Amino acid sequence: MSPQQIDDRAQTVRHFNRFYTRLMGLLHEHLLASAFSLTEVRILYELAHRSGLTASDLCRELGLDAGYLSRVITGFEKKGLIEKTRSPADGRVTQLELTDAGRVIFQPLEDASQREVVAMLEKLSVPEQKQLVGAMGEIESLLAEERTPGFILRDPQPGDMGWVIHRQGALYAQEYGWTTAFEALVAEIVVKYMHDYDPKSDRCWIAEKDGKVVGSVFLVRHDETTAKLRLLYVEPTARGLGIGRRLVEECMRHARLLGYHRMILWTNAGLDAARHIYEKAGFALIEEEQHHSFGKDLTGQIFARDL
Repeated sequence: MSPQQIDDRAQTVRHFNRFYTRLMGLLHEHLLASAFSLTEVRILYELAHRSGLTASDLCRELGLDAGYLSRVITGFEKKGLIEKTRSPADGRVTQLELTDAGRVIFQPLEDASQREVVAMLEKLSVPEQKQLVGAMGEIESLLAEERTPGFILRDPQPGDMGWVIHRQGALYAQEYGWTTAFEALVAEIVVKYMHDYDPKSDRCWIAEKDGKVVGSVFLVRHDETTAKLRLLYVEPTARGLGIGRRLVEECMRHARLLGYHRMILWTNAGLDAARHIYEKAGFALIEEEQHHSFGKDLTGQIFARDL
């Protein structure tokens, strides 16, 4: 990726930040008219929803200056909104807790904020609400310090096959500059699978994370004793979670159950991430051939392993 592309994407992120900051400011205008600033409300929110927090925790998680937070905490103490307690695990550590009076003060602010967000969502259709919430979840997942690896492998559902064709065509164009000829090949393979599918010899797995398709793989019959692994792919946002490895392992496990003794696959040199997965799974390169496809001069490779 070029420096210009990175700069352009950074500008897009900054533009979104400005938009979202203005939106949140409009939603919380009433808080500015209350006795508390937005930062003070954020502190009260954390204390209302989590126990055992320290001043250091709040500084780190809310990005606050320690001196400023100390003054806010002192003010809350004087008003009887919070109290300091010793940690049961370490008596040297001071924890902050909302008092009953603090919860009484905070609850109307919480209720008002909830009503404002509900009002914003009600301006959207149900599909738009789902799209918005899903996009927010994806942003949080991508930018979280610890990305959660949770995913499932499932059978394909209506619409999945078209999505697989679309995503493979788009990804190989973006990442390798391949033409739509590759998308046409993927479409041919998928359509043949759907027409000729036999549960005694074939299978497809869809990888799903947070309700979205993030990868897939196909198992088809090559001959009576040999299975073929086809069209392995994992979304860029889901790479590094072990999805590709799991898809390949599931292919091999199921191939054994179907009575296959060997598995082969076709790929191209330069697809290093996929090759690493194949080699870790015990596949070895058995054949190479130069060809011109998808707008590129490529080296086709066949890998195989006994089951």
